[in-house]
Amino acid sequence: MNVLEHNDFINVGKEETAIGKHQCLDPKKYLSLDGNSLTTADLVRLGKGLFNIKLTCEAEGKVSEAREVIEIIIKENRVVYAVNTGFGKFAHTLIPNDKLMELQANLIRSHSAGVGTPLSVERTLMLLALRINVLAKGYSGVSMETVQAMVKAFNASCLSLVPEKGTVGASGDLVPLAHLTLGLMGEGRMWSPQRGWDHAKTVLECHGLTPLVLKPKEGIGLINGTQMMSSLAAEAVERAVGVARQADIIAALSLEALRGTTKAFHSDIHAVRPHPGQIEVALRLRSLLHSEVFPSQISESHRTCDRVQDAYTLRCIPSGRVHGVANDTIAFVKNILSTELNSATDNPLVFAERGETISGGNFHGEYPAKALDYLAIGVHELASMSERRTERLVNPSLSELPAFLVQDGGLNSGFMIAHCTAAALVSENKVLCHPSSVDSLSTSAATEDHVSMGGWAARKALRVVEHVEQVLAIELLAACQALEFLRPLKSTTPLEKVHELVRSVVRPWDRDRQMSPDIEAVHTLLRAEKVWEAARPYMDQYRDRLGLKPLPLDD
Repeated sequence: MNVLEHNDFINVGKEETAIGKHQCLDPKKYLSLDGNSLTTADLVRLGKGLFNIKLTCEAEGKVSEAREVIEIIIKENRVVYAVNTGFGKFAHTLIPNDKLMELQANLIRSHSAGVGTPLSVERTLMLLALRINVLAKGYSGVSMETVQAMVKAFNASCLSLVPEKGTVGASGDLVPLAHLTLGLMGEGRMWSPQRGWDHAKTVLECHGLTPLVLKPKEGIGLINGTQMMSSLAAEAVERAVGVARQADIIAALSLEALRGTTKAFHSDIHAVRPHPGQIEVALRLRSLLHSEVFPSQISESHRTCDRVQDAYTLRCIPSGRVHGVANDTIAFVKNILSTELNSATDNPLVFAERGETISGGNFHGEYPAKALDYLAIGVHELASMSERRTERLVNPSLSELPAFLVQDGGLNSGFMIAHCTAAALVSENKVLCHPSSVDSLSTSAATEDHVSMGGWAARKALRVVEHVEQVLAIELLAACQALEFLRPLKSTTPLEKVHELVRSVVRPWDRDRQMSPDIEAVHTLLRAEKVWEAARPYMDQYRDRLGLKPLPLDD
C-alpha cells in the first residue's frame, strides 16, 4: 500500500516550512565537494536544487585510499569494530567473512526505525549532500563506487523517504541516515520529480541507477554521523541570518511610527560596550533612521518634544539582550556548524596514511545540539522584543495612535487579534527554547549511555525561527499601518521603500478583513529577504557617505 501519493512529498515540504520550491537542476552547474569547504549557505543552495554535485579529484583519491585500508583488514582477518564485529552491545561478537556484507545490509534494515512526517525535498537533498561531503573527507572507508552512486542519486533527485523522528543524536543520526541509505539500496520508498513516490528500486531503475550493494564497513560508514541535525541546523542558521537583519529594519520602522528618539543609537554609546553585534545593529539603525543622509519628516515633526528616552524595546534594540546579541549568537553558531559540516563523524575512523582504524566518538552530536539550543534562545528574543513593540503600536495609551490601528474602533477590531497571534507564538517559543541537549537517555543496553538529542534541537530551532519570522511579519504590518496615520509626513528613504514593498502585497487596513493572508504575504517577503533587499542599497549608501566599510555579516 502506498504511504504517500505522488505529489505528497511537495505538499509535506510546504507544511514543514522547507526552504523553497524545488528547482530543476542545470547540468552545467556543479558544486565540488571536498569534505573541507562546504558552507551552511552552500548546503541551503543544494537543498534548493541550484547545483549538481561532484567530488574533487583530491577527495576521490582520499576515499579510495581509505577503502584500500578496509580491504587489507579483511584480507588479513584483523578484528575491527563494525567491519567484522557486531554493533553497539554486540561489539564483541565476531562475524565470519562470508557474512560481512549481510551484516551491513542488516544494519541498515534494523536501524530504519524512524517515525513521523518525511523530510521535505529540500531537507532530504541537504541531508544526502552533507553525508556525501563527509564521506569525501576520506576517513570512512566507503568505496568510490558507493560514493559515486550517492552523487548520481543526488543529481537525479532520487530521494529516500526519511522520517523526521527517531534520532537521539549519538551515535550520530543513525535512524534518519539508515532510511536515507535504505532507499539507495533499492528498499523502502523513494521519490523523484519524474516518478513521484514509488518503490525505491523502481525509482532508481527509472533513472538508470543501480541499487547499492553494501561492502564491508559501508553500512556503518553511511549512517554514523551528525548529518541530520547538522543539515537542519544549516537551514535554521541561514534563516536566522535573514530574519535577524530584517528585524533591525522592522524595529526601525516601528520606532519611526512611534516617534521615538534615535539618541540611544549614537556611536559613542556603543563604542564603550564594543560587542560586534551591538555595534553593527546600532550602525544599521543609524543608516535607516533620520540623518543628514536620509532625513525624516516624521522625525523632524517631533524633534523639539520633551521625550528623553524610550522604552527598552526601542532603546535597547542594539544592546541589552536582544538584536545585537542575536547577531553574535548567530555568528557563533554558524562558526560551530561550519566546522561540523566538514568533520569526519564516523566510527571507527580510517587513517589511510597509517593504514589503521581508530574507534572514537566523533559521532556524538553535542556540538551541533548545544549550538542549536543556543540559536533558538538567541533568535527567540527578536520575537520577544517584536511582540512588545507591536503592543506599543496597537495600544493607544502608548502610541497616541487610533486603538488597534483602525478607524471606527469598536465596529472594527483592527490589529487586536493579530497581536494575540504574536503573543501566542512568543509564548510557544518560550517552551521550545528549553534546551534539548540537557536531556539524555541511556540506549543500546547502556553502551551508548549519553546522547545529545540534537535531532530534536534542530527541529525545534527551525520552529522557533519560523515563529520569529511570523511575529516580525505582524510587527511589520502594524508599523506600516501606523505610518498611514502619520501621513502626509514621510519617513526616511530606506523605510519608505520598505513601506512601498509591503504595500505591493498588502493594502492599508481601512476596515476589518481576514488578517491571515496579509500575515502570510509579509512572511513570504521575509523568507525571501525582500525587506533586506529593499533597504540594503540605502544602508550601503549611508555607509559610503560616511566613509564606512560595506555591510558585514552578509554572504
